[in-house]
Amino acid sequence: MGVEVVVQGLTKSFGKQNIWQDVTLTLPHGEVSVMLGPSGTGKTVFLKSLVGLIRPEQGQVLIDGVDMVNSPERDVYEARKLFGLMFQDGALFGSLSLFDNIAFPLREHTRKKESEIRRIVMERMDMVGLAGSEQKLPGEISGGMRKRAGLARALVLDPQIILIDEPDSGLDPVRTSYISQLFIDLNAQIDATMLIVTHNLDIAATVPDNMGMLFRRNLVMFGPREVLLTSEEPVVEQFLNGRRAGPIGMSEEKDQATLALEASHGIVAGPPTERVIVPQLEPTPGMPPRQAVHRRRARVTSMLHEMPPAARRAVEASMRETTGSPGGARGARPGGTATPEAPTLLLPQQARRERP
Repeated sequence: MGVEVVVQGLTKSFGKQNIWQDVTLTLPHGEVSVMLGPSGTGKTVFLKSLVGLIRPEQGQVLIDGVDMVNSPERDVYEARKLFGLMFQDGALFGSLSLFDNIAFPLREHTRKKESEIRRIVMERMDMVGLAGSEQKLPGEISGGMRKRAGLARALVLDPQIILIDEPDSGLDPVRTSYISQLFIDLNAQIDATMLIVTHNLDIAATVPDNMGMLFRRNLVMFGPREVLLTSEEPVVEQFLNGRRAGPIGMSEEKDQATLALEASHGIVAGPPTERVIVPQLEPTPGMPPRQAVHRRRARVTSMLHEMPPAARRAVEASMRETTGSPGGARGARPGGTATPEAPTLLLPQQARRERP
């Protein structure tokens, strides 16, 4: 089972440039979380800070009793073995076969025999749908296959925490849908804590248990997915609806003069858009049920009284839909697609695309 990740007061700068400050959140053990944010908000820097590859100036990252920011290097090195990291571009060695790329961590960090290494590598390749491709080179396969190979490599040391950086980068919508389902299936199989950094709204709407957003050097919010997906925060509204009008600009944020100029030209954010929530993906038939679903239900139920009314209604509706169904949403087809008997809930941009 995955371990809890507790982040307290994390602050990071490069020289005089402050990336983000006082970031505080908890990644619940075994659950899938997503971190959103416009380009340039330091999402990848945040991932590297969690695993101890970058040292923030202030704060703590507590993992299984180790502070990844302030503990001695030897303790950080040992705690780092709890992590698996899927890089944005796969980060494969071009001269090595997929098998040798995936086997690399086992050969570097363990004393396993080659027969055992082969068994583990083949199992992980099968988990990500790469069985039969072990002798291919990274240059001989598609971008989606390279990403899955990077994910298989992240899994070979049986991590309890998996960090995933921009998994949709360079992928078409169909492959993005497949890899989204793969994350849910993996979570069902290994019950690891997962954090996905992305700005893809389809991944954000269908995959996570929890969502957060970075903007203007701050964590705007983090919590159950329903809280962010129903939020009326202007920056969240703008991001989820893909609008020009709002605080996000071409270079991350707009100054007051730009906002005033937009207002003078009639480019203003309209009233908050009523938003309904897409059902979360479920494990593929034949996969075990996600244990995180039961833990999250108990945790979120205890938080209901603290949530805004729209988020509370969304959580309660989601719980009603999943009650009595061993695989997840009642009336759902394998893979999480709603049947005609179950209401199909769409984000506004999806509703616009699907209107006749």
